[in-house]
Amino acid sequence: MQFQVAWHVYIEKHRYKYLALYHALRDSIVAGSLAHGTRLPASRELADLYEISRGVVSQVYEMLTAEGYLAAEVGRGTFVSYQRDAAESDEQERPPILLSDWGQRVTGHRLRDTVSGETYRYDYTIGQPLAEAFPFEEWNRALYASIREIAEIEGEPAYEPQGYRPLREAIARDLRKSRGMTVQPEDIVIVNGSSQAIALVAQLLINPGDTVVMEDPTYGGIREAISAVGGLAAGSPVDENGILVRDWDSRLLFVTPGRQFPTGAVLSLERRQEILRWATKQNAVIVEDDYDSEFRRRGRPIEPLKVLDRHERVVYIGTFSKTMYADLRIGYVVLPSWLREPFCKARQLYEPRPTALVQQHALAKFMNNGQYERHLRRMKRLYARKHRALWTALTEKMSEVFHWVESDAGLHIFGRWKGSREQFTAFRRACLAAGVRFPDASMYYTDPEATPAVCLGFPRLTEEELKAGVDVMHAIWKQR
Repeated sequence: MQFQVAWHVYIEKHRYKYLALYHALRDSIVAGSLAHGTRLPASRELADLYEISRGVVSQVYEMLTAEGYLAAEVGRGTFVSYQRDAAESDEQERPPILLSDWGQRVTGHRLRDTVSGETYRYDYTIGQPLAEAFPFEEWNRALYASIREIAEIEGEPAYEPQGYRPLREAIARDLRKSRGMTVQPEDIVIVNGSSQAIALVAQLLINPGDTVVMEDPTYGGIREAISAVGGLAAGSPVDENGILVRDWDSRLLFVTPGRQFPTGAVLSLERRQEILRWATKQNAVIVEDDYDSEFRRRGRPIEPLKVLDRHERVVYIGTFSKTMYADLRIGYVVLPSWLREPFCKARQLYEPRPTALVQQHALAKFMNNGQYERHLRRMKRLYARKHRALWTALTEKMSEVFHWVESDAGLHIFGRWKGSREQFTAFRRACLAAGVRFPDASMYYTDPEATPAVCLGFPRLTEEELKAGVDVMHAIWKQR
């Protein structure tokens, strides 16, 4: 009789030899490689085969016997007693296990892009703040202090479903000062980034078949959140003044008025008023996603749509992923009073307790002692220089093929391609081969045949690298 198991694979996976042998035998039995009735080698024979002690083999045989996989017969040996059901046959065709409608819709979504293993000399990827400029020493001190304070609390700490109250108080003060928003800590809920807030609002306000209005182009996470709950996403075009307002037959609108994503257009005051009038007429809700308008290069940030809201129509979403560092998954949502309790209960279904509580403590300290505000001032100056360097290079050398959209804020520059789609595809492929990567903004449009466009993020490259990358793009275009 031949007896073989992939011993080397299991010995690499498990720390102890008895565990390696146990799993190797058990997996072979369950998979059918060792069929019902197969006689196993004697303990001495198996020990010699795998160069292990006889005691280890005996221990494993006893374990498998106790679990019903093996049976020992006096005078005859040890046999496989586990018998696979006919339904377990790998060859037998089985009906698929069906997901819910929600599960099937989510499965149909494209996975979000992650950082690839490839590196590019000039990488204009968006959504990534400059980590090297973050004051990690000060942040770590705040983290350590928070850990000590939490550890010193006697008994079970008191949790609020809305998040750590001192952090909500700090956010409320910052919003009053920097955004002119009348807001109290009770209006704020801490979330794991803005994406969680968007998804929860969609679940609470959208029924299957509901038409939901969004900008076109827009952030892909908004479109996915709408479709995941069975909503019908209706794109509305944007121009240099933001979304074009229509008399939409809908009860929900997602919008980025502070800096339209991805074009960077700022929603004009006239259109802000039009949207609010539409919401009152339709008894509708507006979800305002304010993702990076803190980094304004001229003047103070435009007052959010929430400031103009007099009838509790606006849900305001903010995040620290751009102002702090990308891996800090802390965001917040400012809710109308009627939505607070439903939102908190929905969030508690996923997370009964506040998550990242140490980071919430630390961020509250960071904001209360002025470090957050100082950090923002430094980053605004740094990003303004980088934006100026990239904007100058692009308008001087790449305006022949792109229409660049000027914006007063944000961390990327948007440009529409002037040539054909075939030319754009060839140009982008040549840029990647030459070590220049930038996002294809076509993915943000509802129409797959929309005019090609790009987003060029500038935080992570130096001013010299930003200009050098444009030189490479310019050379590629001239050599076409």
